[in-house]
Amino acid sequence: MNHDEVKKQLLQNPEVQGEYDDLKVLYDIKREIIRLRLEQGLSQKELADKINTKQSAISRLESGEYNPSIELLAKIANALGKELQISFQ
Repeated sequence: MNHDEVKKQLLQNPEVQGEYDDLKVLYDIKREIIRLRLEQGLSQKELADKINTKQSAISRLESGEYNPSIELLAKIANALGKELQISFQ
């Protein structure tokens, strides 16, 4: 079985699907931070320096080991020349 087949099988379980849905927003945010950082040619250390934190904090965020605060996300957005917008739909 490949990754997609395993994922499809696991997501048939409503409990697993619910957990997956709950985490999707966080993964999307982290993926976007990585995309923007790389697009701008910044290393994790360079981004960390821009927001006055350590490279390890950016690494933990990008790897999924840590869920960021809204304050941290706003600092990162600003450092990347973006505006953080949060909405409920």
